[in-house]
Amino acid sequence: MLRIACPWCGARDETEFGYGGEAHVALPADAAQLSDAAWAEYLFMRSNPKGRHRERWVHTHGCRRWFNVVRDTTTERIFAVYLAGSPPAQLPDEPA
Repeated sequence: MLRIACPWCGARDETEFGYGGEAHVALPADAAQLSDAAWAEYLFMRSNPKGRHRERWVHTHGCRRWFNVVRDTTTERIFAVYLAGSPPAQLPDEPA
């Protein structure tokens, strides 16, 4: 089981949280003009990498706030937790 450090409540078991998908996916500027295929691409297609991934999480059984996590999808190791709306966290061994 993961232990996720909520920025407001501290470390808790993952059962208190909800996964919100990939972080930092921007709404297209011309969203009203998108074709159905382009809209489906925006809504459903994500990178789904093997390795480090920036994700959105919500503390559903706590403060109910959203935040971002950098997690390795193969080892489940959490490298960083940072506030939603912040720029993507840069880790020391990642290229800028």
